[in-house]
Amino acid sequence: MDLKRRFLFFGFGFTLGIFLLFFFLNGKNASCNYLPNARMLEILRNKERLYTDEVKQLMQEKNIDSAAIALMLIQGDIDFSKSKVRQEPCRYYWIDGYLLEKEASIYVQNCDSTVTIQEIHLNQ
Repeated sequence: MDLKRRFLFFGFGFTLGIFLLFFFLNGKNASCNYLPNARMLEILRNKERLYTDEVKQLMQEKNIDSAAIALMLIQGDIDFSKSKVRQEPCRYYWIDGYLLEKEASIYVQNCDSTVTIQEIHLNQ
């Protein structure tokens, strides 16, 4: 089989595969998070969020709303060296990001069905 014919068959198969992929995944909320940071942040975003009393008070004092916390769970970076990822029954994660356009960190507790924001650290 000559090279031109091989490219023709490859192109046909590739086009057919792309068409089937778009046909089956059209309208579905499919995502591919392979890296640990993105995978864990998606898990944290999809659970019910709770706040400790200290965090609620700090959020009220600094005018931080839950949307800012949600944005930090989208754009933040997990610091695995400060996190306790092997602790049972709940794991703890340290997330660095931005709140109110300033560097900040949050410490979250990840349990089976809930995520509790334990601490918020605003860097001056």
